[in-house]
Amino acid sequence: MTRTAETADTAEAAEDYASGIQLRDLWEDPYPIYRRLRRHQPVAWVPAANRYLVTRHRDVVHLEQHPEIFSAAEEESLMIRVMGLTMLRKDGPAHQRERKAAEPALRPRIVKQHWMPAFQRIADELIDGFHERGEADLFSEFAGPMAARCLALVLGLPDVDPADLQTWSQALMDGTGNYADDPVVWQRSEAAARAIDEAVDTAIGRLQAHPDASVISAMLHAADPLTPEEIRSNLKMFIGGGLNEPRDVTGVATYALLSHPGQRALAEADPARFRDVFEEAARWVAPIGMYPRQTTTEVELGGTLLPAGARLGVVLGSANRDEDVFADPDAFDIDRRERGHVAFGGGPHFCLGSWAARAQVGQVSLPTLFRRLKGLRLADAEPVRLGGWVFRGTLNLPVRWEP
Repeated sequence: MTRTAETADTAEAAEDYASGIQLRDLWEDPYPIYRRLRRHQPVAWVPAANRYLVTRHRDVVHLEQHPEIFSAAEEESLMIRVMGLTMLRKDGPAHQRERKAAEPALRPRIVKQHWMPAFQRIADELIDGFHERGEADLFSEFAGPMAARCLALVLGLPDVDPADLQTWSQALMDGTGNYADDPVVWQRSEAAARAIDEAVDTAIGRLQAHPDASVISAMLHAADPLTPEEIRSNLKMFIGGGLNEPRDVTGVATYALLSHPGQRALAEADPARFRDVFEEAARWVAPIGMYPRQTTTEVELGGTLLPAGARLGVVLGSANRDEDVFADPDAFDIDRRERGHVAFGGGPHFCLGSWAARAQVGQVSLPTLFRRLKGLRLADAEPVRLGGWVFRGTLNLPVRWEP
């Protein structure tokens, strides 16, 4: 076989492989699929997802550096259907205006001085509630409630039940990932959106007269204030990503340390290293595994010629395990030298809540769990389960300790 024929045969095999990828297989364990795509077809049309999946680190970085070609303003976006037109689906000045309005509540200094003491109080209250029992599911009893209660404060929704916030967040995220077009998923996401609108309208009425350090207050009192409709849409975005990301990094990081004794010993010997644990956990299992982009013109990316209007899936979960960037990428290693993970995205849309997430998880949740729960270990009766590809994390985290 000639080299040209050999190349064509390889390309045809890669195309056949991509066309056969199923969403259920991505949900169960996407990493072997990503590995093969990176190697043979790094920008591949996957019919089940109805988009080209971009799986290499360098291609993800490149497209985020060129928002004029790879636009966040995707047509017929599932996020727009679920949440309305948020800053994440806008480019240029429109995006910057809304992002700038929210920024004051999430700056590093405000996070450290204003939010971290509240995060610590919430973590201790949650642990107090189950400490004497000697066993818990840390996903449902700590990671989820911790993320919900912290987010409610930061957003300006302190009266919202944390359980409701978790339900709303999951419904929104399920909707933005509903590539299977499940009508039950749409019903749940629409109900959550209506409930969030009501809660936000109540908060707007309060914060208009009595401003505070919250995101809603910042948006209301910005130099160029956002409209109630803009605030409602963006709060849905924050409730989605702002809850599931710290929740899932907390779960994944705790599971990683409990299943990697050597790594755990490093962190417990120097609690400052829980910050490294956070970064490595976010790389190892990216909580936001994929987000959309759309081409504005014909362009080549990763060896694939994309037409104008092509729908892309930017697969952070794959880019963070790219062998060309990360040595032994499937391993969890807080000592790794490569720090270029893209779990928070990049470019103009770099995650606005990254400082709050780092503080909440790496400086509060993880060190507090391992300091207060002596002899913390995985429970034997039930295995830890992970799932998802658009969003991925632990689905449970049963543990025991010495009460």
